[in-house]
Amino acid sequence: MPTKYVVVLGSLLSGLGKGVVVASIAKLLSMRGIRALPLKFDGYLNYDCGTMNPFRHGEVFVLDDKSEVDMDFGTYERFLGTSMKGEFSLTGGKIFSAIIEKERRGDFLGSDVQFVPHVTSYIVDYLKGVSSRNELDVLIIEVGGTVGDIENHYFLEAMRQLAMKEDVAFIDVTYVPELGSVGEQKTKPTQIALRNIMQLGIQPDVIVCRTEHGLSDAAKAKIAMFANLDNGAVIDDHDVGNIYALPVHLADQGLDKYIMARLGLRDRISPSALKKSMAEWSALCKAMENERAPGVCIAIVGKYTKLHDAYASIKEALYHAAAKSSVRLELKWVDSEKLEGKSLDLGEVFSDVNGILVPGGFGRRGIEGMIRAISYARTTGVPYLGICLGMQLMAVEFARDVCHLAKANSTEFDAGTRYNVIDLLPGQADASIKGGTMRLGLQAARVRRGTLAHKAYGTGIVHERHRHRYEFNSSYEKTLASKGLVISAVTLGGLAEIIEWASSFGIGTQAHPELRSNPMRPAPLFSAFISAAKAQMAARKT
Repeated sequence: MPTKYVVVLGSLLSGLGKGVVVASIAKLLSMRGIRALPLKFDGYLNYDCGTMNPFRHGEVFVLDDKSEVDMDFGTYERFLGTSMKGEFSLTGGKIFSAIIEKERRGDFLGSDVQFVPHVTSYIVDYLKGVSSRNELDVLIIEVGGTVGDIENHYFLEAMRQLAMKEDVAFIDVTYVPELGSVGEQKTKPTQIALRNIMQLGIQPDVIVCRTEHGLSDAAKAKIAMFANLDNGAVIDDHDVGNIYALPVHLADQGLDKYIMARLGLRDRISPSALKKSMAEWSALCKAMENERAPGVCIAIVGKYTKLHDAYASIKEALYHAAAKSSVRLELKWVDSEKLEGKSLDLGEVFSDVNGILVPGGFGRRGIEGMIRAISYARTTGVPYLGICLGMQLMAVEFARDVCHLAKANSTEFDAGTRYNVIDLLPGQADASIKGGTMRLGLQAARVRRGTLAHKAYGTGIVHERHRHRYEFNSSYEKTLASKGLVISAVTLGGLAEIIEWASSFGIGTQAHPELRSNPMRPAPLFSAFISAAKAQMAARKT
């Protein structure tokens, strides 16, 4: 059967949650036995997300194959429980790099290279190639940005051309505001947006309406009329709190059945198996929404806390682990720069906290505040989890405060430090370009028996994703180990991968285990951390 396509657009404004809608559609189709995967197009001219500022773009998500991609891929993987490939991330930078390469090679001899047909044809061929190589029944294409953006106009034209040759269902994700002074949902912005979409030669098959409290019947009917659709093709997508509940909410409105019928697809599993899968997913959502569960407060001490999307995978991994431990997660966001003043009482800052997590990051801003938080956790016994930079600073703090190596540091922050406990990875000094040159993707490590790490993973070899240029300097291993720092896992090349405190629950990993966590399989280190925080919370109450 030839691949079918679902193209998801966004109108009016960005940030509507197209990625969650796309992931939900992929999840619903997969539950029906359909081989469906998402592909994301982003119009920016960067080749990938690796050099982007997390304050502007959110976190950089890393795949097994070393690709640095948009954070929506984290949503895809968490919903589907599968590992995506870098070829499912298509950017303006990748497209134009390929077009220029083809032109220089002589593929367009005699032609003046233009958006139509050369760029659009390349896009269509690319999508067909991805679909064929991965043997997909359905490719779900998320068009980044908003209809009307100059950055994605040519891509929308390519989608129109794709629909001329293949079976394509178009879905528009829009916003229906409700003005408090009027008390009525206003559909006019969506009507105007639909007109703009249709002027591009695209007729949406489904309209997904983001609202705060649920789409009214009157608004649904009006939107359907202007979109030339039945009322059933206008779908409510109000704020559900738990994003993992969205597939159930969309299925209750028949979205998956509508798409199946539109594309001429049939279920490949039995009705009882489908019912079981939906029930299991619903039960998982309820476990994550258990308001009666005891609350565990985790402080995330970072430098990008003003934009929570910078730590999206960290946040989700904590929620996954909390559901597994039957606790209700309470997050406390702490700006590490504000901890740098020595006069600030950390006991007050962390008085209500059951665990402290320091995530990854780059640059020296806020570093000393993170180190203060780590020292507080170690000396008070508050459970600690360090991710990437959080692991490196855990080693720096231990070197300074326990081993008395004054001003020990990472050469990232102090190139002339006498005690370079953290240093550049071998070969990184010779890297002439920034993009794609870090230690990236899935890497293996050996875990020592009898350690917190081994108890968490339950195995001697682990595989986690990475994204870093600096690493623990193995020449300091004996010095720090003699004072009680445990090197609990090493890379196959012998570099320290996971370190621990012997005195209390404190563990740091150079990897990013949050990138492989999903609701069905929480990241082991996060589960161990939440369990320790739960025990700390219980001990406080006794």
